[in-house]
Amino acid sequence: MAISRFKKTLSQIEEFAVDVFFDRRRGKRAFALGIFLYCLSLLFGLIAGLRFFLYKKRILKDQPLGCLVVVVGNLTVGGTGKTPIVEKFARSLHQRGRRVAILSRGYKSKDTVKETAFQRLWRTFVTGAEAPLPKIVSDGENVLLDSEIAGDEPFMLARNLPGVVVLVDKNRVKSGTYAIKHFGCDTLVLDDGFQYLPLKGRLNLLLVDKSNPFGNRHLMPRGILREPVRHLKRASYVFLTKSDGVPDPELEALIQKHNPGVDVIECAHKPQYLQEVNGEGRLSLDELLEKRIGAFSGIAVPESFEGFLRDFGANLLYTKRFFDHHRFETDELKEIFDEAAAANLDFIVTTEKDAVRISDDTEFPLPLYYLRLEIKILRGVKDFEAAVSKICFPEERQRREAAERLE
Repeated sequence: MAISRFKKTLSQIEEFAVDVFFDRRRGKRAFALGIFLYCLSLLFGLIAGLRFFLYKKRILKDQPLGCLVVVVGNLTVGGTGKTPIVEKFARSLHQRGRRVAILSRGYKSKDTVKETAFQRLWRTFVTGAEAPLPKIVSDGENVLLDSEIAGDEPFMLARNLPGVVVLVDKNRVKSGTYAIKHFGCDTLVLDDGFQYLPLKGRLNLLLVDKSNPFGNRHLMPRGILREPVRHLKRASYVFLTKSDGVPDPELEALIQKHNPGVDVIECAHKPQYLQEVNGEGRLSLDELLEKRIGAFSGIAVPESFEGFLRDFGANLLYTKRFFDHHRFETDELKEIFDEAAAANLDFIVTTEKDAVRISDDTEFPLPLYYLRLEIKILRGVKDFEAAVSKICFPEERQRREAAERLE
């Protein structure tokens, strides 16, 4: 009982800190914590700025691997809808004949080889032993690891992208070298790699959440920025995600101010269907209309997920939110289904990212589905195809542009 109360108190403190982080709380306690976090953000900014300076002056050097490197990332923490963009881009590259490997750091994945900092230093500088191999989530033919070992996003990408290699390692130079040597890859896609400076990208795809581009403009931990807004200048292309299709001249002017002439590709995450969790059943989105449903999720921005369900006419009577990347325990799922049953719901919906964290042998007293989302380009389709062509067939793109100029 004491342990349970301690966990609950700890969870409440964490929830309060996250709410202050996202500016959801007001009051004296929130203000005091905000001041403390702001001081930490100044320190974070100094450290981040020094790191960028050292790489810019070549004091710290990136390591070219002799192949094409595509970076997909963002300036902020939280959900910008990165995984569907990585999936779409990797699929396009694969379909055009490239041998693609996705390199992920595997956020919150379980280590297969535990190594302390002292052990790592001892191995590197004393014994000279080789570092552990990257985790092979997919060899391009088979998915080899589950979501707990691989991480949520790498597992999803591996499952949805047959023919594409997916590797997990914090050292993307090491995993990139491994992909080239062992799988013959000629194109590397760095998932969430905008801040990974040791491996320089030929093409930097920067994602900006149109619904909340830069938060309160503060760096972590007072705000959601990993680096200053002016670093928009490092982008080769800017993807405006979660768009509603309504122009935002102020945001676009800000982007062009820091990166004049950059191509902006506007896209939306569009629901496709409901897929049964741990089953083969599939429902059309029309099945949501006037149904009594519940929803639970452990993602950065649950509001957008819940909004999709309401937009399709669902009567959303029960919701449960967890922290991003939360791994569900058996008693938590039981509580969700008990409460859902008490509310006399027709079925429950979660996200695809949450679904991969549910054990395959879990039984559900109510039908459970996940909402499948895919990217739809609203503006800048030619720019997206040009980005793919620039990597795959640069000569073809040059000939096409020359022909367009003659016309």
